[in-house]
Amino acid sequence: MIIKGKTYKFVNGNDINTDLIIAGKYTKTLDMNELASHVFEDLDSSLLEVIKSKIIIAGENFGCGSSREQAPLALSYAGVKAVVAKSFARIFYRNAINIGLPVIIANTNLLNNDQEINIDLVQGILSFKETNDFIILNNMPTIMIDILNKGGLVKYLKDEGQFRI
Repeated sequence: MIIKGKTYKFVNGNDINTDLIIAGKYTKTLDMNELASHVFEDLDSSLLEVIKSKIIIAGENFGCGSSREQAPLALSYAGVKAVVAKSFARIFYRNAINIGLPVIIANTNLLNNDQEINIDLVQGILSFKETNDFIILNNMPTIMIDILNKGGLVKYLKDEGQFRI
């Protein structure tokens, strides 16, 4: 799986919690487009337009807070291609994989805003389009890449019928 796109890097990207991603007052809707329309609203209402079709770059502990899967769903429906962070809250990380939003653990110090990058999950490499530089990523288990390729856990299970171990 290869993800290509421009980056949006949070200036202070540490501890971006699920309430900042999507406020709890919006989580009662089943309309995912409505949910997505409120992404990062309490942080900066203009971010919704900025992050469309982008790869979000953050620091440590992205997605901390509640265990609501609406946070990665809202990001996905808002058009975010992936999130690259130094670390993720464990439940956010797994929820993101389950709904088909790629989440990549990497040292984000070398990443800047508005860079063109390519992420190859199978090879475990994040490369910069403008240069020959790259970052080696932690290997993501094949099963997680397969789930992402199918668009999430439900689609994976419908197609595969069972988990492979």
